[in-house]
Amino acid sequence: MEDVLSGCTKKMKISRKMLNPDGRTVRTEDKILEVQIKKGWKEGTKITFPKEGDQTPTNIPADVVFVVKDKAHRVFKREGSDIVYTAKISLRDALCGCTVNAPTLDGRTVTVSTTDIVQPGMKRRVSGEGLPYPKRPDRRGDLLVEYEVKFPERLSQSVRDTIAQVLPRS
Repeated sequence: MEDVLSGCTKKMKISRKMLNPDGRTVRTEDKILEVQIKKGWKEGTKITFPKEGDQTPTNIPADVVFVVKDKAHRVFKREGSDIVYTAKISLRDALCGCTVNAPTLDGRTVTVSTTDIVQPGMKRRVSGEGLPYPKRPDRRGDLLVEYEVKFPERLSQSVRDTIAQVLPRS
C-alpha cells in the first residue's frame, strides 16, 4: 500500500522467446522491464509493454501486460482510495467513549476520539489520510477507523449485579 501512496518503480524480469537471425529458430532471452506504479493506482490497472513478448517465425512479438494486484497489508484494508484501520476497544470504552491513536500510511499517528456509544459497525472518518485518487493524485481518500469491541470473557457476580442495576433493559 505504501507503494501506491507515493508511487514507485518495480523491476520485473521476464523470459521471452526471440527469433534468431536465421528467421526460423528461436532462443530464450531474459529481460528486465521497469514498471512505473503511479500514485493511487487501483488493483486491476494494466501496464502494457508493446512487442516485448514472445516472437516466433510466424508471429510478430507479443505484448507483455502486467496487472496491478494489491498485497494484503498487516494494518489496513483498502476500499478504493480509502483505507480502513480496525481499532480494538474494550466494552467499557465502547459504552463510555474513548480515544484511539490510529496509524497512518506515512508513519504518523492521528488521534480519533468519540464520546458517543460505539454501535456495531460504527466508523469514524479522517479526511485526506487515505490513498491518492488515481485521476487526481494531488488529493487523497480517507482513513476510516472501524471499531471492534472486545467483550470480557468472564465477569464476577458482583460486577454482573452492578451492570444489571446500571444498564436499562431494552
